[in-house]
Amino acid sequence: MTLFKLIHLISVLIWVGGMFFAYIVLRPAAVDVLQPPERLRLWDNVFHRFFNWVWGAVGLILATGFYMIYQYGGMAHVPQFVHVMLLLGLVMAGIYGYVFFACYVPFNLHVNKERWKEAGEILGKIRKLVGLNLMLGLITVAVAVIGIALV
Repeated sequence: MTLFKLIHLISVLIWVGGMFFAYIVLRPAAVDVLQPPERLRLWDNVFHRFFNWVWGAVGLILATGFYMIYQYGGMAHVPQFVHVMLLLGLVMAGIYGYVFFACYVPFNLHVNKERWKEAGEILGKIRKLVGLNLMLGLITVAVAVIGIALV
């Protein structure tokens, strides 16, 4: 069980930590030093690399999370905070899927065709959704830490 918790935690750190870095550090720095075409190319490259990691992280989070729930005897036997974590995690995974398929795929196509206006509009949408997912991720971590402390 300890190995699954560790894999779960590392996967969460990769996903949520990556969003924190991108949103709080990289985004303002890119705005300060890059013109829109270069900034959009940078984000396209960053997303390509980061999303490969996120697919793996989300898969491991779900697999380890469901396995740990199974080990405790199912949803009826886990503490209430696990229900909240699962709900928030599924919402986050859904938002991520939307960001990838409905936003990143067209963003990538616009960047490759140098359609800067369209790419910029999509980047703004991605920024808002990543901000939402970052907040949900931080709340989920807080629920986990507080929930474990109360059990």
